[in-house]
Amino acid sequence: MPQVTLPDGSKRDYKDPVTVAQIAQSIGAGLAKAALAGRVDGELVDTSYLVAADSDIAIVTERDDDGLEVLRHSCAHLMAQAVQRLFPKAQVTIGPVIEDGFFYDFAFERTFTPADLAAIEKTMGAIVKENLDVERSVLARKEAIALFKEMGEDYKVEIIESIPGEEDLSFYRQGEFIDLCRGPHVPNTSKFKAFKLTNVAGAYWRGDSEKEMLQRVYGTAWASKKDLELYLERLEEAEKRDHRKLGKQLGLFHFQEEAPGMAFWHPKGWKIYQIVKDYMQKVQNDNNYQEISTPQLVDFTLWEKSGHASKFSEEMFSVESDNRTYALKPMNCPCHIQVFNQGLKSYRDLPLRMAEFGSCHRYEPSGSMHGLMRVRSFVQDDGHIFCTEEQIQSEVADFMELLLAIYRDFGFDEVILRLSTRPDKRVGSDELWDKAEQALKDALIAKGLPWELVPGEGAFYGPKIEYSLKDCMGRIQQCGTIQVDFVLPERLGAQYVAEDSSRKTPVMLHRAILGSFERFIGVLIEHYSGAMPTWLAPEQAIILNITDKQSEYCLNLQETLKNKGFRVAIDLRNEKIGFKIREHTLQKVPYLLVVGNKEVESNSVAVRKRNGEDLGALKIEDFCVRLGQDVANFGRSDNKQSG
Repeated sequence: MPQVTLPDGSKRDYKDPVTVAQIAQSIGAGLAKAALAGRVDGELVDTSYLVAADSDIAIVTERDDDGLEVLRHSCAHLMAQAVQRLFPKAQVTIGPVIEDGFFYDFAFERTFTPADLAAIEKTMGAIVKENLDVERSVLARKEAIALFKEMGEDYKVEIIESIPGEEDLSFYRQGEFIDLCRGPHVPNTSKFKAFKLTNVAGAYWRGDSEKEMLQRVYGTAWASKKDLELYLERLEEAEKRDHRKLGKQLGLFHFQEEAPGMAFWHPKGWKIYQIVKDYMQKVQNDNNYQEISTPQLVDFTLWEKSGHASKFSEEMFSVESDNRTYALKPMNCPCHIQVFNQGLKSYRDLPLRMAEFGSCHRYEPSGSMHGLMRVRSFVQDDGHIFCTEEQIQSEVADFMELLLAIYRDFGFDEVILRLSTRPDKRVGSDELWDKAEQALKDALIAKGLPWELVPGEGAFYGPKIEYSLKDCMGRIQQCGTIQVDFVLPERLGAQYVAEDSSRKTPVMLHRAILGSFERFIGVLIEHYSGAMPTWLAPEQAIILNITDKQSEYCLNLQETLKNKGFRVAIDLRNEKIGFKIREHTLQKVPYLLVVGNKEVESNSVAVRKRNGEDLGALKIEDFCVRLGQDVANFGRSDNKQSG
């Protein structure tokens, strides 16, 4: 006679084993109707799951995050069923849940068109109305392989044959459609209320560029039509903010086939890049980092000693010269240890903070590259702190304070912190891991900020804290990190003379704040929709004359503003002033300075902001004060002057 304990602590007794669906029904008809799945002792299960022993039970509905995930997972099956109804020769492969939706990869003789997606979506709607039960079953592997061979599903056969072990496998059937899946799934197809197929893209089978290209159909599913509409609005806004589109529109950068995954920076884009670099350079100098520079080409033997070759060799670019193999560095860490190793260090020299704007190269498959967000050539704001075990906590705390201040300057107030602890496969003693994890925990607690624990996700050499920004659209952008490393310094022979004159290996803290410049600038472009805060704008103001009579005044004004350190451009073209204002507004220049005869006579400018606000005529001195205040305010959210 099982006794179940509900989330509110109440208990219910049942005479016989009972399903999750029956438990929901016993609580109330409304809950039974809303049930999508259940949690039994923390495990997510189908509503048909039989509870035979005392258990903690939670009914999962569309209001729960778990419920939304189940809904999307099941919607992937709904889409696959619709595809095979319309295109019987299409083979289904893999279809997981992703953030805000799902996808399924199909092998088919031709490319799916927008008209195909519309037809698939319509067929999905028809299947929903059929109210098909979704039923779980278990098959022995031989039976499963025979079934899918008979169905002509070669990819499913390959998947089953690659699964280790000999245990039976679970399958889900709805109507004529059956698929290999762990589940859980919704109890029937009537549960789908709002879904949309969004796009189709190419994807290699199992992510291997040596294998055949499949078609990946993306979709999204939500608990209500209102939620779906809000999501589609966000997608539309994201499309407008796409940094690739804005990069072209604003003349910031471009990519081309001759250098895949490597940005060609244009003057305006490179100016933003330099502003970011100069800012970071000053901050690091002010915080006692010593800037260094290390080679881009390094003999492959160093990467073998460090252990990177065994883990990252497929991501490394190599070149042969003088009968030696060199690698373009994918990271800076081993090179920084080479600098540390020059000359004997004392405990008095620690902590020693090194920083480099290191140019790195990593091979990314062509299908995974995405504008500035994922490239093959990038520059990291990389830093390494060599310290003693006793210094870990204070160094992490200081780093965290610095990182959060930098993020605020760039306009990001909401930061998500995650502590990743020891993985199963790791090096180093439990005692060292205890010290490292506790130091990171203590630093987090000391800051009084909320943080998430992510067990088992640390690096093989030590735990880490990851810092993720939340942009204006609520998207999570992982940027900063600090990692504790007891392993690499020892592998590469780093030592210092301790207070007792013994030789000890320093702890190495790997830290980055922006991550890669390329990706961070991409994040900035999308966060601000290209309208950079005044301090980051490549052109902070543009001077526009109404007629040729004001040209000399405009040139003198430009010189005056430049001498005060402002970035000011000038447009003296023989065009109507309305045309010029519109053009530079579209270029998202923070301030438009219009000069006519009145302004010349009064030694002033007519000031407009890029958001259309008219500030009227300002004396040159007054405008300089305003512009200076705007620049000094960085990108903080309390900046009331930027448009």
